[in-house]
Amino acid sequence: MEAAARRRQHPGAAGGPGAQPGASFLQARHGSVNADEAAGTAPFHLDLWFYFTLQNWVLDFGRPIAMLVFPLEWFPLNKPSVGDYFHMAYNVITPFLLLKLIERSPRTLPRSITYVSIITFIMGASIHLVGDSVNHRLLFSGYQHHLSVRENPIIKNLKPETLIDSFELLYYYDEYLGHSMWYIPFFLILFMYFSGCFTASKAESLMPQSALLLVVPSGLYYWYLVTEGQIFILFIFTFFAMLALVLHQKRKRLFLDSNGLFLFSSFALTLLLVALWVAWLWNDPVLRKKYPGVIYVPEPWAFYTLHVSSHH
Repeated sequence: MEAAARRRQHPGAAGGPGAQPGASFLQARHGSVNADEAAGTAPFHLDLWFYFTLQNWVLDFGRPIAMLVFPLEWFPLNKPSVGDYFHMAYNVITPFLLLKLIERSPRTLPRSITYVSIITFIMGASIHLVGDSVNHRLLFSGYQHHLSVRENPIIKNLKPETLIDSFELLYYYDEYLGHSMWYIPFFLILFMYFSGCFTASKAESLMPQSALLLVVPSGLYYWYLVTEGQIFILFIFTFFAMLALVLHQKRKRLFLDSNGLFLFSSFALTLLLVALWVAWLWNDPVLRKKYPGVIYVPEPWAFYTLHVSSHH
């Protein structure tokens, strides 16, 4: 009788008839991937990965190119360029696609971390929008990306000299603060999603042909992201964390599903491309001066202003 009374007072306890359907969901929400969770393997998200890759190429990689291609009369130097509008669209579409990706994860991911990451991502990308807009507009005035701010011919003779400090602050917001707040949550979200991309069936650990076709453009874009964003340390840390997770889950007889294989293969290709890029420019004296230290990963736009635009 007493036990029955307690069950009536607490209908969700001990899995009784009044147990709430979300009880097991709340208990497993922050747990690691196990065989039960891996049983609900998601199909390959062709639509999301295709849109994700397309908008990365068009709105991120393509924005500085669009700025140089469109006539300057259409977008005066004291107004946003076409590349800035690309960046604004990127700042809206990318967080939306990341949220849709998280929604489709077979594993329920911690919402608080997801929301804070998305908010920080948008803030960092918006900071970068302003700094990058000014820096790219300076190209029309003779600014050279392969030189530091103080060594640039159009900057080093500014009077008063405190103006140079202002341009260095702008560069800091663009290349350091903006990139950190943009890319750290970006890779964190991708890693959290990746942590749920495991299946108990080895037969399901295969990529469809559509995924294979997307690996090359996806990996090539991440090469651009890592080199131009100067985030090699963040990228390599994320990649080895993914590798460690794969090895750990393999001991539990869990294997990457098609989405996990696609993401891991893209990152592996990126690492190979970065290694080839660094080896190719290893002995470039000018770029070596701009990027001193142990981590030497030149930016593509620095290479462009040094070896391409200067010859035209």
